[in-house]
Amino acid sequence: MGRPLDYGLTVALDFEAAAELLERRGLQALLAVREGEILFERYVAPFTADTPHALYSGTKSFWGTAALAARDDGLLSLDERVGETFASWSTGRRADVTLRMLLQLTSGIGFGGLGNAVPTYEKALAVDLKNDPGSTFTYGGIPLQVFGAVFARKLAARGLTPHAYLRERILDPIGCEIASWRVLRDGTNPLPTGAFLTAASWARYGLSMLSGDRTECLRGSNANPRYGLGWWLSPLPEAPDLFYASGSGGQAMYVFPSRRIVVVVFAAASSPVAHATLLRRLVAARRS
Repeated sequence: MGRPLDYGLTVALDFEAAAELLERRGLQALLAVREGEILFERYVAPFTADTPHALYSGTKSFWGTAALAARDDGLLSLDERVGETFASWSTGRRADVTLRMLLQLTSGIGFGGLGNAVPTYEKALAVDLKNDPGSTFTYGGIPLQVFGAVFARKLAARGLTPHAYLRERILDPIGCEIASWRVLRDGTNPLPTGAFLTAASWARYGLSMLSGDRTECLRGSNANPRYGLGWWLSPLPEAPDLFYASGSGGQAMYVFPSRRIVVVVFAAASSPVAHATLLRRLVAARRS
C-alpha cells in the first residue's frame, strides 16, 4: 500500500512519502480510501482506528453541504440576506450580508470566534462589521455562528437544531457518525468547530462529496478564489480539482474527485505541515 497510486496520466499519490513527512510533525492517523476500499492506513499509538479526533475548523466543511440541502428542501436561499430573518441586520452595512457571504467568510465580520472563543448565536448576531460585505475574506468562526442563528430560526418549526438537521439529512444516510460535539455555555453546539469523529467516519463524509452536484460548495469568491463554502480549493496545478477541509493542529481531509479518493490526516502538531507542502509530497508529478 506504500506504492504511488496513479492520479490521471501525469501525477501519482504517494501515501508513504506523505506519512514519512507527517510522522515528524505529530501524525496520529493517515487514512486513504476509494469507494470503500482502504488504499493506505497508518495509526500512531496510542491512537487507533476507533479513536475519535477533534476536527477543529475542519468542522466548517459540513455547513456548505447542509446549506445546499436546506436550499433543496425549500428552507433557505444562499443569496438571501440575514436581515430577512433578523430585523437587527436589515439596516446599515449589515443589510447587505447574505448567507453565502457568511459561509464564504466574506461577510465583513472581523477575525475572531475560533477555538474556545466561539460566541453563542446571540453574541454573534450582536457583532458589527469591520469591512464592506463581499469585499474581504477574513477567516474566523463568528460568521458560521450568524449562519447558525439564521438556520436555527428556520428549522424551529420542524423542531430541529442545525446539528440535528445535519445528522438526519446528511450524515446518518452515509454512515458518518459524530462521536461527540462541543457544547457552548448556552447549551448549543458550535458550527465552526467542535466535532469529534474517527478517521473512517470523516472519510465517509468526504466520499459523499463525490456524489451529487457540489459545485456551489466548491466555488470561490472574488475576495478569495481558493475558498468555497467551508472548503479550501486546490493550490496545485497538478491536481486542479482537489479540495480540502482544514483544522488546527494539522487536521485535514483531501478529496481528489478525478480518482474518487479521500485522504484523512489527524495530527497533534504545534507546528503542522503546511497543506501545500504536504500535498506536494503526496502528489508526485510525472511525465505522461
